[in-house]
Amino acid sequence: MLGLALTALPTLSAANPRIVVEVNSGRVIEHEDAFRKWYPASLTKLMTAYTTFRAVKSGRISVESIVTMSKKAADQPASKMYFKPGAQLTLDSALKLLLVKSANDIAVAVAETVGGSLDNFVAQMNADAARLGMNSSHFINPNGLPGEGQYTTARDLAVLAVAIRREFPEYAGYFSLEGVTTGKRTYPNYNLLIGRFDGADGMKTGFICASGFNQVSSATRNGRTVISVVLGAESLGARADMSAELLQKALTTRLSAGVTLATLAPYGEGRDQVTDISGDICSQTARKERSEGRDEEGRMKLFSPYIREMDRPPRAVFAGLLPGGEVSAQPASASNTIANVPIPIPRPNF
Repeated sequence: MLGLALTALPTLSAANPRIVVEVNSGRVIEHEDAFRKWYPASLTKLMTAYTTFRAVKSGRISVESIVTMSKKAADQPASKMYFKPGAQLTLDSALKLLLVKSANDIAVAVAETVGGSLDNFVAQMNADAARLGMNSSHFINPNGLPGEGQYTTARDLAVLAVAIRREFPEYAGYFSLEGVTTGKRTYPNYNLLIGRFDGADGMKTGFICASGFNQVSSATRNGRTVISVVLGAESLGARADMSAELLQKALTTRLSAGVTLATLAPYGEGRDQVTDISGDICSQTARKERSEGRDEEGRMKLFSPYIREMDRPPRAVFAGLLPGGEVSAQPASASNTIANVPIPIPRPNF
């Protein structure tokens, strides 16, 4: 279980780009710095999933197609599955590992399988982003590892998330999984709202020092689906608290005439240069403060009154290698569970 603190919820800082929208109408319920360029980190994997879903829908590939780990894929830095080159799994399993474990090696393997080559797939990602009107986004890889030319905005991520929910409702289940298991090891979802926030059903988290802790979230109640984007939070718990606050407001606010994603005009500073908050996020002081954000049992402290404790282990679905596949043991130090309770450890790009 996560530690729920009943003290005041941290206020949403103007330093955190954010937006919350209603999916069916595209109505923007709240936004701040929505056009500020930001490093997407593993939120990039939403774009990877979208491009993959398009390939499946077109018939070029299926969720039962075989994904083979190449050396290039296996050589990606963590977070990863540590599968050896030549190991094989279905695209269905690969998507689950991509979106729940946020595995960088799986992202490259999927890209090579769907695109024929990594470069071709990245070109498809950018073509899809342009077609969707993600005018302030560009991708250089399918996993979100940092590099020059990889950037997005809160507004563009909302456009992407809405497109995924509208165009591919049959694949919504990939984003709401509580966890996955390879048969040897179980991985909980880094999204702390899944199973803890009423109606939470997606979508993805991401972290690198330059971006801080990012999260795209979705929730559905009474047939109404809303999506929030929070960028640059200072911790895992903070991004969950902020996301819960936005989702709750959107789900309980009566919609009125106003701006939509399509009519929201660009505004604000930070549109010409990608913001880098490494100095604030990965300083010694910031790391110490994050360690103090856990209780005496090591559980993450969450402040939102809308996030409840999970009184059971997360439900995990299978997402492992095909029979005959091999996987090397992950280092014991990478464990991210304590007493069967999901406690995600901050690592690059999740």
